[in-house]
Amino acid sequence: MISQEQNDYITQVGPGTPLGNLLRRYWFPVAAASELKDQYTKKVRLLGEDLVLYRDKSGNLGLVQERCPHRGVSLVHGIPEKDGLRCQYHGWCFNAEGQCIEQPNEPEHSTFKDRIKIAAYKVQEMGGLIFGYMGPEPAPLLPCFDGFVVDNAIRVIGQAVLPVNWLQIMENSMDPVHTEWLHGHYHEYITAQSGTKQEVAFQRKHLKIEFDRFQYGIVKRRLLHGQTEESDDWKVGHPVVFPYMLAVGSGGLGTYAFQMRVPIDDHHTWHVWYNAYVPGPNVEIPEQLKEVCLYDVPFKDANGEFITDYIDGQDIMCWITQGAVADRTNEKLGTTDKGIILFRQMLKEQIAKVENGEEPINVFRDPASNQFIELPLERKKHHFSEGFASITQRFQTKYCPIVKDLIDLFDKVGVH
Repeated sequence: MISQEQNDYITQVGPGTPLGNLLRRYWFPVAAASELKDQYTKKVRLLGEDLVLYRDKSGNLGLVQERCPHRGVSLVHGIPEKDGLRCQYHGWCFNAEGQCIEQPNEPEHSTFKDRIKIAAYKVQEMGGLIFGYMGPEPAPLLPCFDGFVVDNAIRVIGQAVLPVNWLQIMENSMDPVHTEWLHGHYHEYITAQSGTKQEVAFQRKHLKIEFDRFQYGIVKRRLLHGQTEESDDWKVGHPVVFPYMLAVGSGGLGTYAFQMRVPIDDHHTWHVWYNAYVPGPNVEIPEQLKEVCLYDVPFKDANGEFITDYIDGQDIMCWITQGAVADRTNEKLGTTDKGIILFRQMLKEQIAKVENGEEPINVFRDPASNQFIELPLERKKHHFSEGFASITQRFQTKYCPIVKDLIDLFDKVGVH
């Protein structure tokens, strides 16, 4: 158990909080690039701040505070200009640095506009996502993790806004044993209720688990019943990339799968499932699969009940039923929770680094080491041994509009 003060310390993300100061040292996804294809602005809330993401008439991206400083209206309804965003109320125009560059109804030689500046943050596009950076200058490099920049890939992005704090989602990723129960035995139980009892690879018992620090975060490893220590699950494992991303291994299926937990505020998280499917270097990707596909992931049905017939829905049910912010003052951690304890320890260590004027882990400054960051990842993951079609339809990707085309392509190139 921890105290309420300690719980607040590792969950509160707003401006000026210890954790908020740490998280502002990182780039976070704020939107899919396709969301600005047919519109110029999008309302964004990140780390407790209300913002507007926009693309101006020159194609440049900007990320600024939502409220115009003049009369406080929302700039989400603003007018895009050649080099900025103009407030629709009185025409004040702001560039991507937040500087007011025009006040049409002020005297011609007035310097008033020069003294008006709003909060503005850096933005950058990569792999079909738009990322924002809200921390101090100079901004670090946007990390080029493998799945974002791999060539000849089909990219799909699932999304859901969840009414929970980001940390309980991250702690789920540090809890390997839940997979044999929630995604194994529980899955068998609920399918039996519908008369289609289904045993799955996830049910295999964990013999041991381990967690290794590495330069980008923590690698988690597991040894399942019937495996040897030469198995990828134990020998390689897969990483939690500090502070907010999980990279999931595959069954040799040519897949990069990231889960990103973006803190909207203390009680809401934008969950992003990012998959890059690589059918092979010489495989021509069909035209209908070349655009990045963005889709919503449902987690409740029309009756308001949790949808738990797929893996991610099972996770979401557990995250939400912990409460908006998990009450860690009453938890009873066991030996299998050592990964959760390690992640909390890493959070506190990195917060302390920032408070001491140091840079935390995963802040990239050297372009030479940021070309293609290959993450350690098991390629023969036992949980994915059922094949591409089966596992694709048991995760949230079942809701992806192009999932059938994906399965057909991978069948055609001989990946099962």
